[in-house]
Amino acid sequence: MSSAFSQTSEEDKVKQTIIDFFDAFHKQDTVRLKSMAKGNINMQSISSNKEGKTRLDVNDYYGFIKNIAGIPKDKTFEEKLLDFNIKIDGKMANAWTPYEFWFNGNFSHCGVNSFQLIKEDDNWKIIYLVDSRRRQGCKALSKG
Repeated sequence: MSSAFSQTSEEDKVKQTIIDFFDAFHKQDTVRLKSMAKGNINMQSISSNKEGKTRLDVNDYYGFIKNIAGIPKDKTFEEKLLDFNIKIDGKMANAWTPYEFWFNGNFSHCGVNSFQLIKEDDNWKIIYLVDSRRRQGCKALSKG
């Protein structure tokens, strides 16, 4: 029974790491964002171009942080996480988080984030992040 409790506790820690990441993201807190990843990790985004062909964009984490810091303070942005599906094996975790992205109060796109994390000491750190981005099939579109 204690191992099930321990697993749930680790899932809570991973979930809190992702929540903290988005809190820092929304506040444009570059120092905190840098502390949450294991160095200058790879980030990828999967989307479709205007012709409908699959597109893969590759960025580094420090470039991402620089872009976040450069968003003017009069602009608002929010990534709303819709769910968490967390899997853990020892010191490795995956968090699958469907989301909606809003910019200046308007729906922009939806997709899923897939975070890969490593546990060092008692902290979970992001080691890889890939997301999908689309405008079709989003729940927010049907609300409007």
